[in-house]
Amino acid sequence: MLCDRCHKRPATIHYTEIVDNQKKELHLCEECAREMGVSPFMGAPSPFHSLLSGLFFPVGEEKPPRRELRCPRCGLTEQEFTAGGLLGCPQCYQALRPTVKQVLGRVHGVTRHTGKVPRKRSAGTAATAEIERLRRELDEAVRKEEYERAAELRDKIKELEQASGGKSGNGTEGNAD
Repeated sequence: MLCDRCHKRPATIHYTEIVDNQKKELHLCEECAREMGVSPFMGAPSPFHSLLSGLFFPVGEEKPPRRELRCPRCGLTEQEFTAGGLLGCPQCYQALRPTVKQVLGRVHGVTRHTGKVPRKRSAGTAATAEIERLRRELDEAVRKEEYERAAELRDKIKELEQASGGKSGNGTEGNAD
């Protein structure tokens, strides 16, 4: 396969970028990759690094002045995390929490897990998740001034709370806040 840019040399670097669900692939020779800054192993800045940096502080947004965060277990700094995009140990999630939350918010739009859960989870956990889901719907209904829908949701929440043996908390379980 020839380089997509110069069409002369063999493509040895394959770069894939996905932006707004649009996939763009580039097949480049080493020289063109170096010129474009795509090859991280050649000393040129990597677009991946630029992407990660953009997640933390978008272009034009100033970095807030604050002391450097550091994981007490592995010693990873906030700067090292923003440069590489990888955490060093499980404790990094807590130690670098503000930065991790910021990245999750920018990448996923939320800082709370809303995906799939194991099928074998307990009924109590399922009830708690359902109550939390209904509370979010209730907040949305109130925001939209859909008061009849809000009343129905409130009643369902009370019913589930009574059936599960009490309140499920304040709706912040599992929240990254």
